[in-house]
Amino acid sequence: MTKRNLFLSGLVLTLPLALATVLVLQPTRAKGEAAGPPLEVRVVNFTFGPATLTVPVNSTVTWVNKDDLPHVIASNDGVFKSKALDTDDKYSYTFSKAGTYAYFCSIHPKMVGKIVVQ
Repeated sequence: MTKRNLFLSGLVLTLPLALATVLVLQPTRAKGEAAGPPLEVRVVNFTFGPATLTVPVNSTVTWVNKDDLPHVIASNDGVFKSKALDTDDKYSYTFSKAGTYAYFCSIHPKMVGKIVVQ
């Protein structure tokens, strides 16, 4: 067998295996399911960053408290509310319906933010 034939036969065996590996390791998503890792809002210096976050329907948003004091994430309409989050604690919520969700810290009500779900 020539070097070229060995190379081609190696490709014939290797490419399907590589493709199968990619397909197995790449999770599939149901129609309408959000892609990628959870989106994050950081609580720093008594502010939410970003103050407004726009996400697709079925996205999970995670708030992370980076302050030294506790914060409680609560929607204005009562749809979601976290426990008191100490430093580096996280709270996640999945938004299954389109709309605008205003929220605040129930301990520090001047802290406000908004999630826009499209």
